[in-house]
Amino acid sequence: MTEALSELFAHIEQRQPEAILDHGIALGELTVTIAPDHLVRFVQFLQVDENCRFSTLVDITAVDYPERRTRFDVVYHFLSMYRNQRIRVKLAVGEQDMVPSITDLHPSANWFEREVFDMFGILFSGHPDLRRILTDYGFRGYPLRKDFPTTGYTEVRYDDAAKRVIYEPVKLVQEYRQFDFMSPWEGAEYVLPGDEKKGA
Repeated sequence: MTEALSELFAHIEQRQPEAILDHGIALGELTVTIAPDHLVRFVQFLQVDENCRFSTLVDITAVDYPERRTRFDVVYHFLSMYRNQRIRVKLAVGEQDMVPSITDLHPSANWFEREVFDMFGILFSGHPDLRRILTDYGFRGYPLRKDFPTTGYTEVRYDDAAKRVIYEPVKLVQEYRQFDFMSPWEGAEYVLPGDEKKGA
């Protein structure tokens, strides 16, 4: 498998040398890092080249590295059912950068790009309908960014008296703030509630 992926990368590198920044083969998968401005041309090459034929877009996602200047890696997964191979394409973008949309090449990218926009706040230029898709109306922030609070900003609940959904700022009870993540199976240093009955 590794030999076939090495041959595939050699072919891609020969045909698209200006696009490729880095590559790696791990766990039977080829990962190619490219420059963002070459994305559309590179994806089109992967789709139509006879030795590639990556006709199926499996997924688009992102990874957040807040400490980097180019904060996000946008990650594309493609499948060639003709060659029975997979390829991962990565590109690094900053918080204000726009990624070219590939919806013209892969219509399924429409929803994937909207999901990445909704969860990470990454913008896609040329997207036909870049709206939030998973979060609620008026949602503040981007939930999969590392700096997003785990509790969120607002609490949504149904109020039986008002007979409608209520949006309120998150209010944490003090017990939650002092929550001890130690599992009783790992041996807590104190008596857990209910254990005091054991000695009686």
